This record gives sequence, structure tokens and C-alpha cells, in this order.
Amino acid sequence: MASVAVRVPQELSARVPVEQREPGRDRDGVRLLVSRGTEVSHHTFGELPGLLRAGDLLVVNTSPTLAAAVDGRIGHTRVVVHFSTRGDDGRWAVELREPDGRGTTRARAGGGGGGAPAPAPEAAGGPAGTKVRLPGGARLVLEEPLSARGERLWWARVSRAEVPGLLREYGRPIRYSYTERDQPLSVYQTVFALPSGDGTGSAEMPSAARPFTARLVAELVSRGVQFAPVTLHTGVASAESHEPPYPERFAVPEASARLLNAARAGGGRVVAVGTTAVRAVESAAGADGVVRARTGWTDLVVTPERGVRVVEGLLTGLHEPEASHLLMLEAVAGRAAIDRGYEAAVQGRYLWHEFGDVHLLLP
Repeated sequence: MASVAVRVPQELSARVPVEQREPGRDRDGVRLLVSRGTEVSHHTFGELPGLLRAGDLLVVNTSPTLAAAVDGRIGHTRVVVHFSTRGDDGRWAVELREPDGRGTTRARAGGGGGGAPAPAPEAAGGPAGTKVRLPGGARLVLEEPLSARGERLWWARVSRAEVPGLLREYGRPIRYSYTERDQPLSVYQTVFALPSGDGTGSAEMPSAARPFTARLVAELVSRGVQFAPVTLHTGVASAESHEPPYPERFAVPEASARLLNAARAGGGRVVAVGTTAVRAVESAAGADGVVRARTGWTDLVVTPERGVRVVEGLLTGLHEPEASHLLMLEAVAGRAAIDRGYEAAVQGRYLWHEFGDVHLLLP
């Protein structure tokens, strides 16, 4: 497990978006920490066009954020269902969580029907056959754990409702306890989000792209920076245990593969906007470093040992010191750069999490 040697004070959690913290600011009003190796500099996100150069290519994730949290009941016990990922067979991977009384959720202390404690290995989800009543008369039944690694996420079948419609009518964005209040879904959509034909999307916002505005994108394009859209529908994060990511659906279209290969051949830097964009691009790259159009599932976990074949830079949020995402950052920039950047972020009072500040790692 990756970790950095800093402690993040609780007050550095961004509790609301910057446009609510500082009225009059837009999304691009967050701060931007730039690391070039172990050299760091401090900027606002609006300065990004001056930090990139003509020929650079930004890889952006077009996955829309879903209103993926829905209230339910097991017997008389209240639960919150986090819908994570739609499977090829129509089932959904879900996580069952407990309301914590503050509008957010916590890991379940026990599975089992009617609130009875479950055996410890099944505490997060099951047992198989657990039935959850959902709004509008829908029913959810847990069938099997998603992975042999643990039982936090389960494959479940929903009857009497189509899940995309259920989420649109009764869902709300997943939020965690460091945030202050529920927000409308629009707050969690990035400027790059496109509706998907089957109603699927990301359980949690691809948040590195949140600070982009239409105005900033236009300025970048006018300076010769290009954009390569990819799609990766991100599943539910492991808020407590920081486990590696599960398989996720992704697509790298032919046009984006061509842009990526041309940028590298022409000396431009490939900068991924978010760890989801890294996972998608690296999943479509061969051992020769050539990117080919691909659609499907990826179980790739980018580590320093595996390395990166295409991505040279990364724009990302600030992750918890024990988060598994840090292995990917280390693969892109090296351990010394990550340690130095996080030290500077804490000293500089940068804000963490999806509504917080961002970190640009350049070669």
C-alpha cells in the first residue's frame, strides 16, 4: 500500500465547492500546486494555460456522474445503497452502507436481514439472498461478492425498476462525511461529461476535471493545447480501507488513440486529467507504447513496478496519504516528487478531496 509521510489536518478537507466558499469565484478559482520533479510552485487553476504549451495533449474523462446513492430498507433497518457499476448481464455492483445520522453514511457494522449482526467476513454486505426494498416498489437482491478480495461490493439484481430511471428519480450524489451538505447533481458534473446511451456513468465524480470551465477550455484550445476524450466509469471508492480499484468499464475511441500517438510522435506531452484517464489510456496502450482503440473492462492497477507507457504528466486532486491512488502518482512522477508535493500542499494549506485544490505533475 502506498502512503506519504504527511498528516492531513481535518480542517484541510474542502467541505463545499470553491464557488460556494468564495462567492464570485468560478470552479477554476481553486489553487494549483505544480510539481516538476521535486521542484514545486504555487498557482491558481486559471493559470493552467500558461503552464502548458502548444502540442501538449490533455486526456479527459467524459463519464457523467450518477446520482448513485439511494435509500432502502432491509426489514425495518435503514440502509443506503451505493450503485457502483453495471455488469454485462444487467446486474449492478453495489455497496450497502448505514446512514450515520448526518446525511452521509458509514460502513455497515453487520449484514444479515432485519438488522441482525452478520458474521465478520460478511459484515460489509451479504449474506447472499439479502433483500433490500427500494423506493417506488423496486427490490434489490444481493447475489454474490464482486471479488474474492472482500465483500464490500456485491453483484445485485434489481427488479420492478430500471436502475438508471431509479437513480434519476430517487438517487442523490454519493457524499462523504468531510463534506458539509448535499449538493445538486450539477455540482458533481464536469464540463467534459457526456450522457451515455445506456444511462450508466460514474458512481463518483471524475473530480480532477471539476475545475475546468468552458472559458478555460477555449483558452487552452486557442493556445494549441489539444484534448483527447476517453471514458472510464469509476466505481465506488473504498472510503475506509483504500483498497485497489476494481474492474471498471472504459473506452478509448479511435480518434483519441490517433491524437495520443500523434502528440507523442510530435514531442507533445500527454497529461492525463485524473487517475481515471490514466487507467483508461494505459489500458489501451500496448507494450510498444502505441495506443489502440479499445472498449471493455479494465482491471489494470498502475503501480511503480508496472510503470506508465504513454502518460507523462498528471493533473489530479489531493488524495488521502494512505490511498491506493498514490501508487499511480508514484508511477507517473516518482516517489520523491509525491513526497515533496504533499509536504508542500500541507504547508501551503491546500484543500483536499473532490471540492479541493489540484496538483499538476509535469516531467
